[in-house]
Amino acid sequence: MPQQYKTLIDGQWVETGQVLDVLNKYTGEVIATVPLADLAVTHEAIAAAARAFETYKKVPSHARSSMLEAVADQLWQRADQLAEIISLETGKALKFSLNEVQRSSETFKFAAEEAKRIHGETVPMDASRFGENRFGYWVREPVGVIGAITPFNFPLNLVAHKVAPALAAGNTVVLKPASTTPLSALMLGELLMTAGLPRGALNIVVGAGAVVGDAMVTHPVCRKITFTGSPAVGEQIIKKAGIKKVTLELGNNSATLIEPDADLAKAAERCVVSAFANAGQVCISLQRIYVHRDCAEAFTKRFVDKVNALKVGDPLDPACDVGPMIDRQEVQRIDAWVREAVAQGAVVATGGRAEGRMYRPTVLTQVTESMKVMCLETFAPVVSIVVYDDFEAALARINASDFGLQAGVYTNDIRKAMQAVNTLEVGGVMINDTPTFRLDHFPYGGNKRSGLGREGVRFAMEDMTTIKMVVINHN
Repeated sequence: MPQQYKTLIDGQWVETGQVLDVLNKYTGEVIATVPLADLAVTHEAIAAAARAFETYKKVPSHARSSMLEAVADQLWQRADQLAEIISLETGKALKFSLNEVQRSSETFKFAAEEAKRIHGETVPMDASRFGENRFGYWVREPVGVIGAITPFNFPLNLVAHKVAPALAAGNTVVLKPASTTPLSALMLGELLMTAGLPRGALNIVVGAGAVVGDAMVTHPVCRKITFTGSPAVGEQIIKKAGIKKVTLELGNNSATLIEPDADLAKAAERCVVSAFANAGQVCISLQRIYVHRDCAEAFTKRFVDKVNALKVGDPLDPACDVGPMIDRQEVQRIDAWVREAVAQGAVVATGGRAEGRMYRPTVLTQVTESMKVMCLETFAPVVSIVVYDDFEAALARINASDFGLQAGVYTNDIRKAMQAVNTLEVGGVMINDTPTFRLDHFPYGGNKRSGLGREGVRFAMEDMTTIKMVVINHN
């Protein structure tokens, strides 16, 4: 029988009447039901967060830090259990789900540390002749209620990246996890409550974006919206939010450039993981590989051989590399994109077909930048290899994108590496690595249609606080 979950509103685990089925993404079976929030429940959650903020903002930083540290410890201790839930609700291979839980523990650990570091600075008032006989300083204060909207692909760690910094800074949260993958978020809520989070400081609402999401985005009590998802939805949030802080982590069509002097064996091995982990459903998943003509044949052979060796199937199998996509509609979408690319001249080096809820890891060659598989975000286990002759021209081709999240460059020439760093219009450049590399404490975010603002615990906390300037006239 499916497990029946409750949702967290104002410190209580409640039912809402209506329920939503959560599917095992590999078998299609119903594994759980969760309460479905409507407009009234969402408004109740926002009101609860507003009430809680009046007291939670006064909780000393050492107490917030201890609570977050306790959650980090529990995440680590319950990693196997949580990883299995993530694999069931997302279809992610178990080994990558375990990585996600361990990263989530680190995210809470970083937040626990940063909770003690929120501070301001003095201002040299007499630097201005109008500031004589005055003492000035500024401090950071929490902004209030934060509306957090998270996607399906990292249902625990992307929740952690919004909830942990918000709570560390003294804010309260209304969280809307993805409707397809809400279970790990609800379990995180349980861990937070067990660790002593005050009533109402975190509220979880599962429901339709047009109902729950819009209510959070437009409600005047939500003083900041932090969203990870598609550019189309991000644009709608910006239009609807009004005058409030907004952080958007959106899409990308991540590129890696490989020069002839690179270690091709290491590059190929890393590129395979970066392209096909989580069935390519990662914002910084490797999608475009630009390979210099002098090493294109050797790299492509290594790469395709490694792709063909991937194990595709049940994500709970410890040997699994690639599991199912999030739903059949996404399988059908990417299959149509690949077929369209082939009709336009692309060649399938391997893969290129659907198998039930899965799409075979696919490598395309002979692609052009105008194909959907190149200029849009595939968010699927599909990668394209492009041959180039000139390094500067290849950098320009990477930049000729509506997105700019992260990019990778493989070269042992320090001059070319620095040229890439100075040229690429992205939020992060990974030298001798792929754009899929991310640590949870460094600034992470994109340019252009890839988003606004930066995450990474410290940087998220800066945008979840506001500055108050204090001036004392002692004349």
